[in-house]
Amino acid sequence: MSGINDYIDNEVKGNDVVLFMKGTPGFPQCGFSGQVVQILDYIGADYKGVNVLDSAELRQGIKEYSNWPTIPQLYVKGEFVGGCDIVREMFQAGELQTFLVEKGVSVKGAA
Repeated sequence: MSGINDYIDNEVKGNDVVLFMKGTPGFPQCGFSGQVVQILDYIGADYKGVNVLDSAELRQGIKEYSNWPTIPQLYVKGEFVGGCDIVREMFQAGELQTFLVEKGVSVKGAA
């Protein structure tokens, strides 16, 4: 199990914004993953999508890594942000863009 944990850790720490999701950003395979992709695309955040459907080990591993039971999971600068509901609520409140900018991630329409 440590191998998958190292892989997740490297992805989380090696990318400013990483989304563990079902499917890919170009072809999300669940509605919740698709919603987060739409939000990130809309605000113009540069992110990496990691398809958890590629491996049962990865699907289980990410839940244990974050201690969060659902997918998608969004990480920014190594920090777990949340799943679809949290990301959507932050986006609707205008907090997601602010949060990303504060973390040094460029988004559309942000100074």
